[in-house]
Amino acid sequence: MGITGLGGVFFKCNNPAKLREWYQEKLGLSSDQYGKTFLWGDTDGSSVWAPFAKDTTYFSPSDKEFMINFRVNDLASYLEEIRAKDVEVVGELQVEVYGKFAHILDLEGNKIELWEPMDSEMKS
Repeated sequence: MGITGLGGVFFKCNNPAKLREWYQEKLGLSSDQYGKTFLWGDTDGSSVWAPFAKDTTYFSPSDKEFMINFRVNDLASYLEEIRAKDVEVVGELQVEVYGKFAHILDLEGNKIELWEPMDSEMKS
């Protein structure tokens, strides 16, 4: 149980579409409207690079320009474990078609997204 890898790096920018275009043209990094998924070579996992609009509220209550996403096993149990260690959980566990999500704040108020991929995506 616990963190199994880096799920992604999300950051705010002035114009996500233009920035994705710049990364494509200048650096050859192709992406879609959600960013770029990098598959891990040694396992069946992946990580995401994702620019967000400067005015997104998705990172709230943090006022930081970035948010880290960590992959975890058994998110519900992990949340119980870290709550017992006085980790601040923001909101409720959410279930989407691509996995379960929860958010926490670290010691400095950085919002961290915890992601348990669906069984078909989680082989690591």
